[in-house]
Amino acid sequence: MEGYVAILLPVMIVGVILFFTSKMEKAKYDAIIEVSKNIDDSSKIDDILESLSDKKKPIDYRRGGVITLFVGVGLFLFGVFNIDILKSVGLLVAAIGVGSIIAGYLYPNESAEITKAVEKFEE
Repeated sequence: MEGYVAILLPVMIVGVILFFTSKMEKAKYDAIIEVSKNIDDSSKIDDILESLSDKKKPIDYRRGGVITLFVGVGLFLFGVFNIDILKSVGLLVAAIGVGSIIAGYLYPNESAEITKAVEKFEE
């Protein structure tokens, strides 16, 4: 009996997540339809649709790298005082953070920021 629960529990969790995600998406689209019924100007509808679209922002490697670096430092310090294995884990995480910071400077997000500023100016 416990085997069935162990197998079906992850399936149930994924099902619940998918159910509520689709319910939220449906509510969002229903709200868009209700708002569009009350607006006569099509350009305003386009602005609303554009603001609700799920655009991905570029990844800021510098910010994520700093966070990862300090998580690694914290793990290292925790390893110094308690568990020795955490020293090496902390150094590994800190090295990943330093690599992310370097990647942030090698691949800056400035082009995306410039494009966004130009688009706002053109409006």
